[in-house]
This record gives sequence, structure tokens and C-alpha cells, in this order.
Amino acid sequence: MAAGVGRVATSRGHAFVVDEARRPSLLGGAIRGAIAGAVATWLMDLTTTGLVQGESDEDKRREAAAQPNGQSSVANMVDRLEGQTGLRVSDSARSTVLNLVHYCLGVVPGAIYGALRRRVPAIAVGGGLLYGVLLFVANDEVVNTELGFAGPYQAYPLASHVRGIVGHAVLGVATDRTLDLLGG
Repeated sequence: MAAGVGRVATSRGHAFVVDEARRPSLLGGAIRGAIAGAVATWLMDLTTTGLVQGESDEDKRREAAAQPNGQSSVANMVDRLEGQTGLRVSDSARSTVLNLVHYCLGVVPGAIYGALRRRVPAIAVGGGLLYGVLLFVANDEVVNTELGFAGPYQAYPLASHVRGIVGHAVLGVATDRTLDLLGG
């Protein structure tokens, strides 16, 4: 390797030379990551929708009972934003706003992942699997509960946690694969 050409990094168990001249800029990586995060959120939704259809009525009942205000964490987040800002989302726009917030929860971390993936190869362990699992733990199991957007994790049935971790694993791997397709 010629001096200044690149550095050795590892990903998915393989060593490779990172060509510093071809590595996307932080902004380029973030833009690609945001796009990848949107695609991955869509794929995660397809996965989790399929999984929830196979859950028992009892698991669905326990999950509904665990949710603060009888609604999703995203709906609770939007309610909190309305309360703190004084802004109101009309009933006709509510579904769109909930979807937008939900997608932002995949797009924003995707942008960060896209910006850092080639600079900090450890975050890409497992082709995005580690990223997805860590996002699940941080968001679904800790932050949502601590902020009151979701009930305590113990109140949810195992099926909810399995669906969440599988969905976020899909999100992580899909974000990583989409970044590869986008040249990031």
C-alpha cells in the first residue's frame, strides 16, 4: 500500500483497504444513509406487519394494555410535541404525521450510520446487524420507556420484543445493504 493511499479496515470478517479518495464525504454518507434508512424502515414495516399477524390475541391484548394512553410510542411522541409546542395536528393529517415521525426514526439514525460507517468500521459489524440491534435496545427498550412513550419493557409480551428485535435487525442489514447499493 503506497503512503497516503488508504488504510486497512475490517468489515464482515474481511480486511480491506479504504481508499481515502473514494470514501464518501460526511454529507454524502449522511444523505445516502438517510435514503437507506427510509428504504430500511419500509422493509422493517413489512417484516413487523407480517410478524404481528401471527401473534396470539392474548399477546396483542397485553401489548395494547402496556402502551401508555392506549397508543403507540410514536403517537405518544407526537402528543408530547403538541403539548410542548402548542401546535396541533389536525385529525385529517394525524396519520401522515405519525408516519413521517416513524420514518424519521429510521432516516435520522440511517444518516448518522451512513456518515460514520466507512470511518468507524466497528459500527458495521455483521453488515448492519449490530447497528439494528443496538438501535432496538436504545430506542425500544430504553429511551421510549424512560420518556414515557412506551410502557416498561417487562409489561410487553415476549412476542413484542421478538418482533422488535427481528424488525430492527432487518432495518440494520437493509440500511447497510442499501448503502452499498448507493455507493456509500
